[in-house]
Amino acid sequence: MKYLWGVDLGGTKIEGIVIEAETGKIMARPRVDTGADKGYEHIINQIGVLIEMLKTQTGLIPTAVGFSTPGALNPSSQTMKNCNTTCLNGMPLKADIEKKIGVPIEIANDANCFALAEANMGVVKEVMPDAKVVFGVILGTGVGGGVVVDGKVINGRHGIGGEWGHIVFDYNGEDCYCGKKGCNEKVFAGPALERHYERISGQKLRLKEVYQRHLAGTDAFASQTIEHLLDSFSKAITSIINVLDPDCIVIGGGVGNIDLLYTEGVKRVENYIFNNRIVETLFLKPKLGDSAGVFGAAELVRNM
Repeated sequence: MKYLWGVDLGGTKIEGIVIEAETGKIMARPRVDTGADKGYEHIINQIGVLIEMLKTQTGLIPTAVGFSTPGALNPSSQTMKNCNTTCLNGMPLKADIEKKIGVPIEIANDANCFALAEANMGVVKEVMPDAKVVFGVILGTGVGGGVVVDGKVINGRHGIGGEWGHIVFDYNGEDCYCGKKGCNEKVFAGPALERHYERISGQKLRLKEVYQRHLAGTDAFASQTIEHLLDSFSKAITSIINVLDPDCIVIGGGVGNIDLLYTEGVKRVENYIFNNRIVETLFLKPKLGDSAGVFGAAELVRNM
């Protein structure tokens, strides 16, 4: 395709982009409010408004559009699931968008689009352009992941490829909204780490301040919390390495700003990897930031 069209469907805003495929030049990049509180039909209409804005701003007509979504498309039922924008769950989003805008679309969840963008347009392309397998990690208010092989997203049989956030880490841990206990998300996502600190210290602090106290060496409870992060993350990510053996792992989200993950966290992987304590996987900070969703969405249609 000469032009790549993508849409990032977020909880508060919907962002669109048209990119010149060969040069990467951005032709247009408008936004509209999602208005999720107004319901499913309103979101579909807002998507239609955004596509018309892209047409007007570029003078182009799409032949296909990629969508980054806050959940997954169930391949069997062709309806959405696991969306934190809850009005999307159970709805035939792909079919309804295609009917609204009149062209085929491709859908992947936001973590997969993050991984795809960083693999094909971001830090992996810059640092290790010959990488074949890339795992993208989201460490923020939740924990998610995406798998990219040979430049393409692996959605999987159930549409849940890369969903390591809901692998059980601690069978006696906190209840998770997914119905299990002690999922990765309930152990080392940002809010989980803040709750951990509060449990052991009796104080409520934001994770950024906990980390600063650890670095300053002024708070033993802060240091225990960061130790908890490094140990649990290294154990959890090793299961991904042992199964997928990716060339690169890109860590996005607010927790990914903790530099110790890339040094001490990686060093601890040596204790668990099935490779004679040798870790050659590259752990990388993302390059695209908040742009990853919409760039990844556009990448979905490159080979359609």
